[in-house]
Amino acid sequence: MSPSNFIFGLFFLSTVAIAAEPEVARQKELVHLVRQDCGSCHGMTLKGGLGPALLPETLRDKPAEGLAATIYYGRPGTPMPPWKAFLSEAEAAWIVDKLMTEFPE
Repeated sequence: MSPSNFIFGLFFLSTVAIAAEPEVARQKELVHLVRQDCGSCHGMTLKGGLGPALLPETLRDKPAEGLAATIYYGRPGTPMPPWKAFLSEAEAAWIVDKLMTEFPE
């Protein structure tokens, strides 16, 4: 991904972060995705594993836009895959918001 695409993505994510929350049924799907799919690397309780912990105290000092971009675009050269085929940028921002507070069960 080119730097200009990444910057555009960050700008776009910062604007969608204030968008409406996903529908309740979709929220449940996203919680399941995070608990199962993200949990396979970040630990089923999100306390860390192959990937780092995804707890409010470990994410506190990280910019939400950067975290959402990591979810959406992945991290080339690392095991972190892009999830853009499975969720929208707004949904990635919603996931980050929930991870930074207290992720639902």
